[in-house]
Amino acid sequence: ESVYRDFYRGKKFVRVFATPKLPEIQFSLNTNYCDLGFCLAPDGQRLVIVSCEDNLIKGAAGQAVQNMNLMYGFPEEDGLL
Repeated sequence: ESVYRDFYRGKKFVRVFATPKLPEIQFSLNTNYCDLGFCLAPDGQRLVIVSCEDNLIKGAAGQAVQNMNLMYGFPEEDGLL
């Protein structure tokens, strides 16, 4: 979890949930956020990574706006928050 938390620190649209809380689609619905959560599989040998995003906002139009902002040097969140 700490590796992901460190990697995504400061990223405006990624939220890393603290174990054992897992993201649910209702948390990211109608937002530009990608939510990440982690837990161990019942056998204790595998890490389960769960991500949730709204495919209409983050997955399509919102991602296009975010990419355009980055390409043209605008703040990443313009038009998205």
